Amino acid sequence: MRTRLLAFCLCLLASVAGAADLRNLKMPLADGGDLLYGLWLPDGYVPGQPRPLVLALHPGGERMVYYGSAYTRAVVAPALAELGAIIVAPDCPTNAWTDDTSERAVVALLDRVLREYTIDRARVLVVGFSMGGRGTWFFSSRHPELFTAAIPMAASTGNDPQELLARVPTYIIHSRRDQVVPFEPAERNARALERLGRTVIFDPLDTPTHFEMSAYIPALRRAGSWVANRWTGSK
Repeated sequence: MRTRLLAFCLCLLASVAGAADLRNLKMPLADGGDLLYGLWLPDGYVPGQPRPLVLALHPGGERMVYYGSAYTRAVVAPALAELGAIIVAPDCPTNAWTDDTSERAVVALLDRVLREYTIDRARVLVVGFSMGGRGTWFFSSRHPELFTAAIPMAASTGNDPQELLARVPTYIIHSRRDQVVPFEPAERNARALERLGRTVIFDPLDTPTHFEMSAYIPALRRAGSWVANRWTGSK
């Protein structure tokens, strides 16, 4: 029931947000089959002029075709508009972003986007909510050479060793009312990372439940501004 509710809310939000310059595409996978993904091109994109890149990892829930696109339209693109970034939003090919198949697929997709579009490699962000937030921790810890910032929302760090976490600037967003991923471990993790000297911001929210993703948009907008300032050398 909870996963169905999350998927329904995401569909509703995406329909309200409407369509923009987001294309639904697919990429053949070496393991067989296709990886579905959405690609958002910002206004004024011109080949040869580098843009930031955002990898958007969707939450769990009852899967729909181009789930990543719906998540991008509803949450990521509205909140991170000021970055002027290209956004790539795959559909998870398995039940988790953290298994080998998904990892290979996402890395291959990033390689494709980096080859086909003009990307500023110093400005590459990974962002995700819930299952996608878990994926954000996973990819930023296992592939810090690919990313220069991370924004996990409503997310567990899973079994990732703490010394591997937040090796890129990381803005953590979590609600005190999250009834699926508890708040207290997320706060403890953030404080421990601060003590390790990591560049981390912890943004606690007071009211949203786990299924109120739209309530995360203002915090995600703050996180985007923080990331933009890190990229330009500001504090």
